[in-house]
Amino acid sequence: MNLKTLGFSSLDFMKLSSLYYHLPHLRAHENNIYPNIIFGKNRTGVSVVMGVPTIKREKESYLIRTLTSLFFQMSRLEEEDCLVIVFVAEVDEAYVNGLAKMVKEKFPQKVNSGVLEMISPPAFFYPSFLDIKLMFGDSEKRVRWRTKQNLDYSFLMLYAQDKGKFYLQLEDDIIAKPRYFTAVRDFALKQTSDWLVLEFSKLGFIGKLFRTKDLPLIVQFLIMFYKDKPIDWLLDHLFYVKICHPEKDSLDCAKQKQKLRIQHQPSLFQHMGKYSSLPGKIQNLQDADFEKHKLYPLHSNPPASLHTSLKVHETYSLENAYLRKGFFWAISPKAGDYMLIQFSNPLNIKEYVFASGNVQHPGDKLFNTIVEILPENETDFLSNLLRNGSKFDYEATNNGFFKIGTFENGVAQGIINPAVGKIKAFRLTVLSDSPVWAIVGEIFIKHQIPVASSKAMSSRS
Repeated sequence: MNLKTLGFSSLDFMKLSSLYYHLPHLRAHENNIYPNIIFGKNRTGVSVVMGVPTIKREKESYLIRTLTSLFFQMSRLEEEDCLVIVFVAEVDEAYVNGLAKMVKEKFPQKVNSGVLEMISPPAFFYPSFLDIKLMFGDSEKRVRWRTKQNLDYSFLMLYAQDKGKFYLQLEDDIIAKPRYFTAVRDFALKQTSDWLVLEFSKLGFIGKLFRTKDLPLIVQFLIMFYKDKPIDWLLDHLFYVKICHPEKDSLDCAKQKQKLRIQHQPSLFQHMGKYSSLPGKIQNLQDADFEKHKLYPLHSNPPASLHTSLKVHETYSLENAYLRKGFFWAISPKAGDYMLIQFSNPLNIKEYVFASGNVQHPGDKLFNTIVEILPENETDFLSNLLRNGSKFDYEATNNGFFKIGTFENGVAQGIINPAVGKIKAFRLTVLSDSPVWAIVGEIFIKHQIPVASSKAMSSRS
C-alpha cells in the first residue's frame, strides 16, 4: 500500500526533534515512521477525532461492544463530522489482520464511509524495554505495561493531530451516553478560557478532549517521562508546570489547575471492562457520575393517558418512561404497532424528544418508526399547511393524524411550528417488523403553560 499516494503522511517527529533523544532507536528511521494503515479513507477536517487504542487481551475483548456503543449513539449527520481511529497497539500481523477482518465484518458501512479507520505501529516503533526502572513498588510487568501504554497514546495522538479540530481520547472497553457526540462538540466550542483538557469522564484517561493543536506539546511531555509514570499522572504534572505558582500552596495549585482542566457533567462515558489490558488485573472501576444526570433537563410531561399495542416486557411500562420513573421496554415491535399519548387537554407543544435504547442495551432501539400528531382543529391545521407551503409540509396518515418526524438512529426530536396550533395527541407508529426489542428511555414533551388571566389571578389573591 503506497501511503503517500493515498495521502497518508508519516508521523512528523521532525517537528518534535527532541523525541529522538528520548527514543534513540528511532533515529535509524527518521522521516519514515509511517503507520500501518489497515483500512481507512484518510478523512480530515472533522470536528472531533476519537482515538481508541486496543491491545490483545488475555481473556475478553470489548472492542466490538465499544464501537457498537459509539456508533449507535451517533446520528448520520454526526458521523459526517467525526473520525474514529482504532489503534491496534500490536506488531503481531496475524492478530492485527484477524481483528481488522472482524471489525470490517461488523461495521462495513462505517469502513466504507471513512468514519472508521484502523492503524497499527511499525514493528520498529517500540524499544526493547530492557532498561525499565521499577518505580512506586510496581512489578516489572506493570511498569512495562504502563510504559508501552504511554508510547501507544503518543503514537495515536501524533497520527490524529492533522485530522480535525479536537481529539477525544477513549478506551476499548467503554460505553457512551446517547447524543454524546454533539454534547462533546458543543461543550468544546462554547469554551472561552484557555483550557488544555475537557473531561467527559472522571476515570483515568477516558473521555479526555484536547485541541489537536496542543497534541505536539502533550506528546513531547509524555515522551520525556514515558518510563516514569502513568499517563494521567504525567498530564497532572503538565498542568502543574503550566499554571501553578511554585511559591504558593497545593490548594492554590489545585484551584489553578481547574482553569486548564474543565469537567463536563454528566460523565458521557462509562468503563465496562472487567478484565484489564494488564494481564491478571481485575478492573471494577465505575464512574458514579455517569448515571446521575440526564442529558435532558428535569421536566414534567403534561398530564396524558397512555396506550400501546406493543407487548410490554415485565413491568417496564410506557408510564415509567413518561413519568420519568424508569424506561419502557417492549418485545420485538411489529409493523403497525403504536404508542399513543393523549393529552388531558389540547396543548401548544414547543418541542419533543423520544429517545430509544440505553447504555446497557444500546441496540434496543426503534427503527423505521414515525412521530405523528393529532391537531385540535384539522380544518385550521390544513389551511395553515396550504398557506405555508413546503415550509409546513406534514403528511396525513390516518384517523386525523399527521406525520411530523421519524426516528433516526433511535432518536426522534423536533421543534413544533406554532402555526400547528394546539395538539390533542402524539403517536409513534412502527412501519416494519423489528428483529430486536425496543427501549424508550426518554420522553420529553415541552409545552407552553397558559398564562392565567388577570381576573383569575385576582380571584386567587
